Amino acid sequence: MTTPVYPMTRAEGCPFDPPPKLRELQDEAALVKVQVFDKTAWLVTRYADQRKLLADPRLSADVSTPGYPSQTAMAPKSDDGVGIGFILMDDPEHARLRRMVTAPFMIKRVEAMRPAVQKIVDGLIDDLLAGPKPVDLMEAFALPVPSLVICTLLGVPYADHDFFQQNSKQLISLTATPEERGQAHGNLGAYLYNLVGEKLENPGDDLLSGLTERVKAGELARQDAAGMGVLLLLAGHETTANMIALGTLALLEHPPQLAVLQETDDPKVVAGAVEELLRYLNITHNGRRRAVLEDIELDGQVIKAGEGLIFPNDIGNRDPSAFPDPDTLDLHRDARHHVAFGFGVHQCLGQPLARMELQVVYSTLYRRIPTLRRAAELDEIPFKHDGSVYGVHSLPVTW
Repeated sequence: MTTPVYPMTRAEGCPFDPPPKLRELQDEAALVKVQVFDKTAWLVTRYADQRKLLADPRLSADVSTPGYPSQTAMAPKSDDGVGIGFILMDDPEHARLRRMVTAPFMIKRVEAMRPAVQKIVDGLIDDLLAGPKPVDLMEAFALPVPSLVICTLLGVPYADHDFFQQNSKQLISLTATPEERGQAHGNLGAYLYNLVGEKLENPGDDLLSGLTERVKAGELARQDAAGMGVLLLLAGHETTANMIALGTLALLEHPPQLAVLQETDDPKVVAGAVEELLRYLNITHNGRRRAVLEDIELDGQVIKAGEGLIFPNDIGNRDPSAFPDPDTLDLHRDARHHVAFGFGVHQCLGQPLARMELQVVYSTLYRRIPTLRRAAELDEIPFKHDGSVYGVHSLPVTW
C-alpha cells in the first residue's frame, strides 16, 4: 500500500472543505502514516485524539527535535540571530517568553480595543463605499483591518505595511525556496531588530516597547524580543486577513447564513457565528506538527520516540463525533470547542484579539453593504493552496 502524501489536494469546486482523502483516512483509522517532505509521520485524524495529544507534554514543538515533520526545509535565523519567537519552543523557555506578551491579549485588554477596531472597520467601509467598484476586498479591507490593529498594538509603523506583508507572504509560502523564505525571514528579522533598537532609545506605549524593558533588565535578549515581534506581526495580520476574506466568500455562497449576521444585533449570535466560521474554514490548513519525545500508545498503536505527528485541524473540526453534520455551515451551532486555534500550551496566544476583530467585521460589513456580492465566478477566484495559511489571494466584490 502506497503511503499517502500530506498535505492532500482539495476537491475541485469545494474550496471550503478539507481534501476528500482526509475524510477517507479519518473514517479508516485514528492514526495514519503519511509522507511529508523528507520523512514519514503519523497523521492524527480525529478530534478527541488531537485535543488529547496536543495537551501531552511528551510532544515537542521544537523543529530541531528528531522526527519533527517539517513541511519544507526550514528558513534559517536572520543575520542578527532572530528566530520566530516562542512558537517553536518547548516549556519552560516557551512559557517564560510567552508570559512576557500575554497581558495585551487578555480578554479585558482586548475588549478595551473594540471601539478603536470598530472605528478602523467603519473607516475602511466608508472608503469602500466612496471608491470605485468592483474592488478587491482582500487588498482594500481584509488585509488593512488586522494590519492596522497589530501595528498599533506592537508599535510598528503602518507605513511599512507593504514591506512586512510581502515578506510575510514569502515566509509562509510552500512554493518559495528555502533561500527565498530565508531572505524574507532575514528581512523581517532585521526590521524588527532595528525597531527594537529604536524603542530601546525612545520607548512608547506599545508591546515592543514593553519588551525593551525586559531587554534592559537582562531578562530578554534583543534578538529574542525581535523574534517575538516577527511572530506577533506575522500571526497578527496574515491569519485574520484570510479569515475575513474567506469567511466573507463562504457567507456569500451561503445566503441564509449571511442573513443571520445581517439581521441580528445580538453580540452573542455574532460571537457564535465567528466560532462556527472558524470551525468550518480552518485557515491553518496544513496541520500543527510535533515530534514525539517518549513512546505513546493511541488506539492500539505505539507512536515511538523520534517519530513525528501532524494534527490536521481542518478534518478535526469536521469530525462528526464532535460536530454533527460537520460539513454544513450553521451559524447557530455551538462550535466553541473547535481546534482552529490549536489546543494545549501552544494554542494561539492572539485568539481573543482575532475573535474580537472578526466579531466587529462580521457584525458590520454585511449590514452596511447588504448587497455585497462576488464580482467574479467562484472558479476564477485564486485560492491559497500554496501557503501554510489558507485563504484567497484576491476577492473581487461589488454591490
